[in-house]
Parts: sequence; C-alpha cells; structure tokens
Amino acid sequence: MKRCAIVSAAVAALAIGAVRADEWGTIKGRFVFGGDAPVAAALKADKDVEVCGQHKLVAEELVVGADKGVANVVVFVRDKGVKVKPGIEGKDPVVLDNKGCRFDPHVAFVQVGQPFVIKNSDTVGHNSNIASTKNPPSNSLIPAGGDTKLTFSSDEPVPAAVTCNIHPWMKGWVVVRPNPYAAVSKADGTFEIKDVPAGEVELQFWHEKAGYLAEMTIGGKAEKTSKGKKKVAVAASGTDLGEIVLAPGVFQK
Repeated sequence: MKRCAIVSAAVAALAIGAVRADEWGTIKGRFVFGGDAPVAAALKADKDVEVCGQHKLVAEELVVGADKGVANVVVFVRDKGVKVKPGIEGKDPVVLDNKGCRFDPHVAFVQVGQPFVIKNSDTVGHNSNIASTKNPPSNSLIPAGGDTKLTFSSDEPVPAAVTCNIHPWMKGWVVVRPNPYAAVSKADGTFEIKDVPAGEVELQFWHEKAGYLAEMTIGGKAEKTSKGKKKVAVAASGTDLGEIVLAPGVFQK
C-alpha cells in the first residue's frame, strides 16, 4: 500500500508538472522609426488609368506613420518543431485582395495548408504572380470581381514577392510559415503573437526594404543580430518587448 501511494504521488506530481509546462504567453512590441518619418513617394498609374488613376497610389516599401510606427515588419518564431497550442492552427481562409490597384494587405501571413484566396475587388483585371521558391510558383489571371484559391504545401524560407505584370507598380508579399506563430506589424508599428509556448523561443525579424533586421534598439539597448535572429523568454503572463527602434540606416540597403 505504501509503495502504491508513493507511485500515485509521483504520477500526480508529473501530471501537475505537465500542466504547468503547457503554459502559453503573448509576445508583443512596437516598431518605431528612429528619425524623421519619411514621406512615401507617389506612384504613377500608367495602365488602366481610368480606374487606377482614381486612387492615390504611393510606394509601400517603407511605411512610417505620423507617430513613427513602422508597418509591415514581419516577426516569426523560428524554432523548428515548436509546440503549438491545440486549436489555434489557421483554418479560416487568408485573403489577399487586388483592391484600389494595390495589394491589400501589403504583407499577408498564411500557414502551410491554410486556404489562401486571391481576389480582385477592382473593375479591371489583375494577375497575381507569387515568386515562391519551395512551392510551385503561382501566376493567376484574376478578372474583375473574380478570385482564385490555393494552398501552400511547404513553408517559404523568406517572404515571397507578389507582383502584377499588368500593373507593374503593384507589389506585395506573402509570408508562409509552418505554424501560427508569426505577425506583421500594423500601421502604428505594433505586433502581437499569441499563445506561444512559455519558455525560450528564437524570433526572426524581416522587413522588405531592410531584409533581415541586423540592428535594433530594444528597451533602450542597441543590439546586433545574425540575420535578424533573437532569443526571447516567453512568460505565461506575456512578454512585452516595448519599443523596438529601427535606425534610418537599417533601410538603406
């Protein structure tokens, strides 16, 4: 009886340890431009001018808000085989729209196997040419009001560029990852990755104009990284990286 009690206690202790191990936290932060906010250059619509010329088109390779928030910075958990919280895998379709003669969103995030819809809300035809490397390249002609659907069977090592051969000023990106642990910073520079397993993970940071972010100032401390990689301790209560300042020189490739 005594031995059974000891074994039962040990099993209970292991069970409690397993429950505590399955804790999840949120990683968040805000990217800030470390200088005067640049003015986005205007783009000229020289095709389908009667439609595309109605929109105020600007270059989106570096979008900085009036509050100096940097949009479209990609952050993802790099660790292979990272444990994923049950039930949060991407199932709903991700939509990339040809709208206003630009790609909306400018940077889309989709998981391997998750439905991906490319639609066209404009009244002129577009094509969406995805320059993937591990997945078969896709070049879909999408009529006005139409859409096409595809899925990615493999993750992409770097974000894949999306272009429209009909309207050459149009450019966007698709981030394809094997799990839900990725985010794209919003217009105010903020990002959030939810339900990351508690413990240490390795993040990777990328921006279309800078590439992998090799230099950042996080919490007032200047840091240099190898290809934008940084290990972060994730607490169950959440981990806030605070302001991540990106110096203007980072974007002068």
